[in-house]
Amino acid sequence: MKINISGHHVEITEGIKQSIESKFKKIAKHYPSLMTISSIITVEPNQQKLEVTTHYEGSEISVKASGKELYSAIASAAKKLQAALAHRKGVLAAKLHKKYEVEQSDAFLLAQ
Repeated sequence: MKINISGHHVEITEGIKQSIESKFKKIAKHYPSLMTISSIITVEPNQQKLEVTTHYEGSEISVKASGKELYSAIASAAKKLQAALAHRKGVLAAKLHKKYEVEQSDAFLLAQ
């Protein structure tokens, strides 16, 4: 899995990079079909923001988290992404187990 990290108004240090990679590699173990995760870090006064986007089973999943510290925002984004992926996986499983009913036409019923 490939993790793309970019930043607005912030330099991506090795510590930030390791933190993001460790959090999202744990998620990738549970969802092996994830190919890439893109993360954008934005620093504003008194606010650290992280936006994470990925494609999973035909849909784009995006989560945002913010906090006063960047590492807490990373942890929050990881939790939100895991919840969003679990929700998408549940939707796909529900569609898989949906039962279809065959409607009988009136002509068929009259013929009997």
